[in-house]
Amino acid sequence: MGERRSVNAPTIAEAFRLTVEDNADRIAVRTKDDEVAWTWAELQAKVDAFAGGLAKLGLGRGDTLALMVSNRPEFVVADLAATMLGATPFSIYLTSAPDQIAYVVGDAGAKVAVVEAPFADAMRPLVDQVIVVDEWEEHFVEGFEPDWRAVEPDDILTIIYTSGTTGPPKGVQLSHRNEMAAVDAVEKRVGFPDGSRVISWLPSAHVAERTAHHYLPIVYGMTITTCPDPRRIGEWLPAVKPTWFFAVPRVWEKLKAGIEAKLAANEQAQTVLGAAKQVVELRQAGQPVPDALESAVELGEEQLFAPLRAAIGLDEAKLVNVGAAPTPREVLVFFHAIGVPLAEIWGMSETCGAGASNPEERIKIGTVGLPSPGVELKLAEDGELLARSEVVMVGYRNLPEKTAEALDDDGWLHTGDVATIDEDGYVTIVDRKKELIINAAGKNMSPANIEAALKGASPLIGQACVVGDGRPYNVALLVLDPDYAATVDDHERVVGEAVASANSTLSRPEQIKEWTILEGDWLPGGDELTPTMKLKRRPIYEKYSLHIEGMYS
Repeated sequence: MGERRSVNAPTIAEAFRLTVEDNADRIAVRTKDDEVAWTWAELQAKVDAFAGGLAKLGLGRGDTLALMVSNRPEFVVADLAATMLGATPFSIYLTSAPDQIAYVVGDAGAKVAVVEAPFADAMRPLVDQVIVVDEWEEHFVEGFEPDWRAVEPDDILTIIYTSGTTGPPKGVQLSHRNEMAAVDAVEKRVGFPDGSRVISWLPSAHVAERTAHHYLPIVYGMTITTCPDPRRIGEWLPAVKPTWFFAVPRVWEKLKAGIEAKLAANEQAQTVLGAAKQVVELRQAGQPVPDALESAVELGEEQLFAPLRAAIGLDEAKLVNVGAAPTPREVLVFFHAIGVPLAEIWGMSETCGAGASNPEERIKIGTVGLPSPGVELKLAEDGELLARSEVVMVGYRNLPEKTAEALDDDGWLHTGDVATIDEDGYVTIVDRKKELIINAAGKNMSPANIEAALKGASPLIGQACVVGDGRPYNVALLVLDPDYAATVDDHERVVGEAVASANSTLSRPEQIKEWTILEGDWLPGGDELTPTMKLKRRPIYEKYSLHIEGMYS
């Protein structure tokens, strides 16, 4: 294949047309079993036909299209059909409550929605026209050619509704220009080989899914395999062998626990793994690696690590990333030890998910890496991370005051994250500015990093919420991982050992003095977690106030 002409396109709409011309017979989107496998040419035919149907319903440039569709090939068609008309498709979390759906649809001003059948009744009172995705072919207009050339770089490509931990979500408006800059930044850091593969499995309302598994493949001609149930991603990985894979820390923690359980009885494997972890830490510290360690790991590579990577489906991954929350150091070291170059990245909905990332040739564990190509990062006087780039949003929908708070006159986005930047330019995120714990003695601490230490200490701890602001010491609310809890007898003892282990890595003020195990599980989009699995701290403090006060009494 020659030059990727789509890379220089001014809009996602034009990039799609160029990718189709250059890759007509390559598979664009498929299901795991190839029950559906559409080439780029077939995808374009469906996109144009559906665009014709949407145009007949009055959808045009500047209008919005609401989507409540799971990870399936039809999502790609519906989203791109609106994009070809210069309209703005946006997704709603499938876990949303009826009042949340009503708020988002009203804020976006959508008149048309494409939904899975179970959401049709909730959507009908909110829009003029609901299309159930399984009946969408009734709306196809064969031979329709959308006027995609009329789409301009500053048109709004999509809206990402950030599930705030308080108050209604804010609609982050991203333009074609923003997203073209973002996919360029990611590609320059990763360097995708021709014929790359990704899995579409995160919610399409999340910026990571949109940029990583939707827009990147459109611009770079990758093959998308859809995974409709995120809990089954472990089955999809070996079936697809993705070139690049991104997941939140919880997924990597569970993958690690699964591998460790398989290796638990194998003493030789434990020894080799221990040596490999030592090598990782020595290299991270810039120390020489003794020959004996080096040769032990080389032996392990052939007999243990290469088969392991193939078994989990990451043997062809060029780079794998984790983000959205701090990742326990043990998790990062473990994957590096088995030859999977897991690297933390940082981005926000407001930056199309781009921002900072670790280059493959020099990953610094514990940092989110260097500023992405085309992104400027600096620290404000109070340590807040500021970002300036073409990837930065146009603004929040219908919220001029909030936009003015976030974007200053010089074009810097005030991210709300507190960070440090080392002498090599690598960025380390401390925590959200508003979430830092300042204890009764005035010590500043990051609850997210303490929580990462707790979760890293045992796979039994599924969720942790640390409390300590204005208090004499820190306490923790803990939720057990249901899968792992079923395999362990004495939960209290195992958790006690894990807390002691985590405390040994923390400074004295950071350590957990009391902890409580809560019943049940915390689910994305529930009382305790946003749909992107961030803790809703204030609602947690209110809901579990009796447990918290009990630990301080």
